[in-house]
Amino acid sequence: MKFKNASLLLVVLAFAKAYTSQAQLTNNKPLIAADSIAQMHWVDSVYNSLSQKERIGQLFMVDMFSNKGKAHEDHVRNLVEKHKIGGVIFSKGSPVEQAYLTNELQAKSKTKMLIAMDAEWGLSMRLEDTYAFPWNMTLGATPGNTSSYEVGQRIGEHCKRLGVHINFAPDVDINTNPKNPIIGNRSFGEDMYNVTDKAGAFMKGMQSTGTLACAKHFPGHGDTDQDSHKTLPTVDFSAERIDSVELYPYRKLIKEGMASVMIAHLNIPSLEPRAGYPTSISHKVVTDILKTKLGFNGLIFTDALNMKGASNFSAPGEIDLAAFKAGNDVLLISENIPKSIAKITEAIASGDVTEERLAYSVKKILMSKYVVGLHEYKPIVISNLVKDLNTEQDDVVYENAISKAITVLKNKNNILPLQNLETKKIAYVELGDDSGDVFFKELNRYTNVDKVVADKLDVLLTMLEKYNTVIIGLHRSNANPWKSYRLKQHELTWLYEIARKHDVVFDGFVRPYMLDQIKTTENFEGIVMSYQNSKMSQEVSAQIIFGARDAVGTLPVSSGLFNVNDGIKVKNVKRLSYGHNPSSVGLDSRMVAKIDSIAKYTIDGKGAPGMQILVARHGKVILDKTYGYHTYNKKSKVNESDVYDIASVTKILGTLPLVMELEESHVVSLDDSISKLDIDLTSSNKEQITVKQMLSHYGRFKPWIPFYIYTLDSLTKLPLSKYYSNGPQQGFDIQVANGMYTNIQVQDTIFNRIKTSDLRKKLEYKYSDLPYYLMKKYIEKHYNKNLDELTQNHFYESLGMNRTGYLPRDKFPLNQIVPTENDTLFRRQLVHGYVHDQGAAMQGGIGGHAGLFSTANDVAKMMQMYMQGGTYGGRQYFTPETIDKFNTCYYCENDVRRGVGFDKPQLKVSGPTCGCVGKSSFGHSGFTGAYTWADPEEEIVYVFLSNRVHPDAGNRFIIKENIRTNIQQIIYDSIID
Repeated sequence: MKFKNASLLLVVLAFAKAYTSQAQLTNNKPLIAADSIAQMHWVDSVYNSLSQKERIGQLFMVDMFSNKGKAHEDHVRNLVEKHKIGGVIFSKGSPVEQAYLTNELQAKSKTKMLIAMDAEWGLSMRLEDTYAFPWNMTLGATPGNTSSYEVGQRIGEHCKRLGVHINFAPDVDINTNPKNPIIGNRSFGEDMYNVTDKAGAFMKGMQSTGTLACAKHFPGHGDTDQDSHKTLPTVDFSAERIDSVELYPYRKLIKEGMASVMIAHLNIPSLEPRAGYPTSISHKVVTDILKTKLGFNGLIFTDALNMKGASNFSAPGEIDLAAFKAGNDVLLISENIPKSIAKITEAIASGDVTEERLAYSVKKILMSKYVVGLHEYKPIVISNLVKDLNTEQDDVVYENAISKAITVLKNKNNILPLQNLETKKIAYVELGDDSGDVFFKELNRYTNVDKVVADKLDVLLTMLEKYNTVIIGLHRSNANPWKSYRLKQHELTWLYEIARKHDVVFDGFVRPYMLDQIKTTENFEGIVMSYQNSKMSQEVSAQIIFGARDAVGTLPVSSGLFNVNDGIKVKNVKRLSYGHNPSSVGLDSRMVAKIDSIAKYTIDGKGAPGMQILVARHGKVILDKTYGYHTYNKKSKVNESDVYDIASVTKILGTLPLVMELEESHVVSLDDSISKLDIDLTSSNKEQITVKQMLSHYGRFKPWIPFYIYTLDSLTKLPLSKYYSNGPQQGFDIQVANGMYTNIQVQDTIFNRIKTSDLRKKLEYKYSDLPYYLMKKYIEKHYNKNLDELTQNHFYESLGMNRTGYLPRDKFPLNQIVPTENDTLFRRQLVHGYVHDQGAAMQGGIGGHAGLFSTANDVAKMMQMYMQGGTYGGRQYFTPETIDKFNTCYYCENDVRRGVGFDKPQLKVSGPTCGCVGKSSFGHSGFTGAYTWADPEEEIVYVFLSNRVHPDAGNRFIIKENIRTNIQQIIYDSIID
C-alpha cells in the first residue's frame, strides 16, 4: 500500500521504531503492530470513512465524571453521537460507574474513542475504591529506577483493566521551586537526571502494559509559584537554561519511546516573544521546539483548555483553533466543542488550515487507537473490577517502593536503628492533624512505646521526664499531594523544646519541603523523612527505626539545611519486619484464606475459643492474625497484644536459653552429670545422668509427677491446710491462684519427690517435664535470682519481648490475659492469669517447664533469633556453634528425635510436625494448645497460640484433628519460589 503523504510515513516509522525499542527493553510484544502495513491500511480505511466534520471531531477529548448525574452524562452522549469526538478523559467517580459509561459510550461511538485519565499516582487520583501508589517525589527518593518501573507497570495494568488507553503521566517537571503550588510532590524532584531516569522507568513500565504514557507539562512547569488552573504562570528563564534543564527529560524520553506529550499553559518570554501568549498555543514552542528541534512525532495534547491559563486568553473555539494551528494533535477539555469544530471547519474552508494538516493529526490519533487495540475493541468486563484494581501485587510494589524511599537525614551517635532496648524508655508524641495510629501500633511491635498527649507544652515536658527517648511523628493528610505539609508555629516550638531535653527521633510523614522550617538540628539525634502519611509508610518507617529494614533513600530536593541527594544509609540489625503479602516472601497468597478456614473450623468445632497465628519467612512476618474470642461467651475478642499461657514452650523460651548461656560461658557442659549441678542430687539414682541426656528426654525420667495430688485430702480432694491458706500470711506467701497460697515446704516436697522418684527401667525416649524442675533449681541457685527476673534481664527486655513473662497478672490487665481451664479438681476456679500447669502453679507460677505467657509476635522474635544463629536486634546472644550444639539430635540412632531442649522433626511417620519441614528445623509444643516451629532451610517461623484447654483440659480436638500441623502443611504447600 502507498502512503498518501510522506510525513505520515515518517510518523509510522518513528512510532514503529519507538515501540519496537520499548518492546526490546521490556520483553513484551511491541505496541506497534508487527505488520505496520496492516496498521496503516486500517488507519487509512477509517480516515476515508469519516466526513470532514467527523475527522475534526477526532481532535477533541471531552472530560467526563461518573458521579455528576444524568444531565452531565447526556451532554457527553450528545458530543459522542452528534459530534463524533475522538476521546474522553474521565475524572471523579467510581470505577464501576466509569466502566459502565465507557462501555455505553464506546457502543455509541462510530470510531471507538481513546479513553484517558490523569492517574499520576494511580486511578485513586480520580476514582474512589482504587489504589493509590506513592507520589513521584517519594519515588524520586528511591535508589535506582526499579520502583518507578514497577509503579508505572501496575498503574498501566489498572488503566488497561478499566479500559483507559492513555494516562497523562509521568509528570517530568523538574521542581526547582519549593513554592510551586501545583507540581510539588507530582515531580520526581529537582535533579534533572534523577527526574529523567525515574520518569523513563515509569514510562517503560506503563507502556509495557499497552497503556500510552504522556510526558508533561512541556516545556516545564517546575519553576513557578503560580497555578495554571487559576492564571497564566510566568517562567522567566533564558532559552539556554530551559534547553539545558527543563527540556532535558523530553530529549531523552522521546528517544526512549514516549508515546505522547502534554503542552502546558505557561508564559515563557524567552521562547514566545508575544506578551502573555500561552505556550499551549505557541507554534514556536509546539512545532518549532517539540516537533522540529526535539524530533517528536508522537501524540501532542494540550493541557485542559478550560484552565484559566488558557481560557482567559480567548473566547471558546478561538483557543482551540490556535492550539491546533500551533501543532497540537488533541484538544483537551474544550469549553465549547461545537463552536471549536465550527472554527476549525471555517479555517479549512478559508485555507487557513490545510486538509493535509488535519489528516496529519487525525491519522496520528487513529494510529494510537490501533496501537491500544481499538481496532479489535472489546467492552470492559465489569465483574471483579474493584478487586482487580486493588491487588496484593499492588501492595508488594508499594511496600518495596516506600521501603527504598524513606530517608535518614541525621543519625547522631548512630541512634538509628534503636538498639539496647533494655536501656530505652520510649515515648511517642504525635504532631499534625492526621492520624499516626498505624505508626504507633507498629512501633509497639518492637518494644513498649507509650503515647504521650498533652494540651500544653509544660505539661507535656513534665510527662516526658521519665522517658529517655522520644519519637516524634509529624502526620499530615495523605489524601493528595497538595495538602498542607508545614509545621504550625506551636508544633515547631514543641519540637525544639522536646529535642532540647531528650534524645529525639523526628519523623516527617509529609513532603520534604517541610524541612526548610527547621533552622537548627543541633539537638536532634535522628531525623527521618517518610514523605507520605499512608498506612504502608507508617509501618515501614517504624520498622526502619527499629532496624528491621535498611534505610537507603536520598532526598529528592533541597530543603532548609538539607541538600538534594542527602541521605544516610542505615543497615538493619536483623529484627523481624512486617508485611501483608505472602508473595513478597515467595508464598502463595491463597495460604491466608486456607489458614483462615482451618481457624474457623477449629473455633466452630469447639477446639478452642480463639487463637493467634503468625507466619514469617525470610525475616518478614506476613501473617499475624487473631481469631475468635478469649472464651465461648464471646465477650472479649482476641487481640494481637493478648497473652496466652504457652505451657511447655516455656522450656525453649525460658529455661533453655539460660542453659545455653551457661554452657557457652563454660559454666555448664552438656556432658556434665546432674551431680555436678550443685542441687543435692549426689547419691541419687540420677546422679550420672548427663545434661544432654535429660534435656534430650533420654534420661529415663518419669514423664511427670502429679505433685498437687499429694497436697489434697485423699477423701474430700480439698487442699490440705498444712500446704495452703486462703490468703497471704506468714509462711504462706506463694500464690497458686485466686484465694490460694502455698508455702516453701511444697517447693522442697516437689524437689524431693523428683530426687527419690524411680527411673524408667528401659533407656528409651520418653518426654518428661522433670528435668526442667531440676534445671530451674540449679539456674536460680547459680544466679540467686528467679527465672522471671533472669529471663527478663538476659533476653526479653533486649529482644523487645515486652508481652512475655511469668506472673502475667503483675504485668498486664486481666482483660489482656487469655484464660485457660475451668479447674474443678485442684484450684476449683477458672484459671485466669495464673499458669495452667499445676506443678508450675505450686512454684508460684514460675516453672522451668511451664509458666510463661506470651504473644505470637514475641515468640517469633526468639525463634527468629535462634534461626539467625543467635543474633537479633544487633546483639549476639549465642554463637551459631552454640545454637547448632543444642539443635542436634544426638540420639537419633536410638529413635530419640529430640535435640537438647528443642523438639525436632519426627524420625518415622508420626511426630510433632507436618513431615514437610527440614531436618535442621526445631520447635516445641505446649499442653494448652501452643506450638512454634522454625526452619532455617526455608527461613520460616510459625507460631500457633490457643487455649484449647478452655474450658476443659480433656478437649483434644486440636490434637486429634492435627490442626497445628495441618496449618504448617499449608504453609509449606504455599512455597512458590
